Amino acid sequence: MEVRSYDYVHRRGVRFLSWEEFASLGRKLCEALASERIETIVGIARAGLFPATLAACALRLDLYPVRVSRRLQDEVRFPSPVWHVPLVAAVAGKRIAVVDETADSGETQALVAEQARTLGATEVITAALVSHSWAKPQPTCVALTTDELVIFPWDQQVLIDGSWQLHPEMVTAIAAQQADSKPE
Repeated sequence: MEVRSYDYVHRRGVRFLSWEEFASLGRKLCEALASERIETIVGIARAGLFPATLAACALRLDLYPVRVSRRLQDEVRFPSPVWHVPLVAAVAGKRIAVVDETADSGETQALVAEQARTLGATEVITAALVSHSWAKPQPTCVALTTDELVIFPWDQQVLIDGSWQLHPEMVTAIAAQQADSKPE
């Protein structure tokens, strides 16, 4: 079975992560990255900058953000990841970690890792706070592997028309999961 990015029907269960759980998973990811002797962090914007910034601060490393996404203005618009902010040449000669919040298909991290190698990074590993079992390739370092729909703290309260509410995409994802689980 091939699972596409944002194909929420294939998630099994819902997990709301608190900021405290994010911090705990972040520490676990940092420990894994420290054992890899990483010299530089590359964070994938937008949400991948949360764990990437945590790792860069905790490990006292430089952070270089990139933006590679299927989204524009928070809406999925492309079938595959598109470069919006390129990777800097400063990764040349360094052992780097490409960090994202979720490894869903694995395609975004693979694209950034390939570009880092092209720019001369001496070693490239991938890291994700959360990975799904179907991500190909799987990240080198992962804090949590689950096929649940993980709702991060930053998606639990978004401001829409002056009102704080659950991210609409998460509302739709939960509904899709519930519809899929009903007996016919």
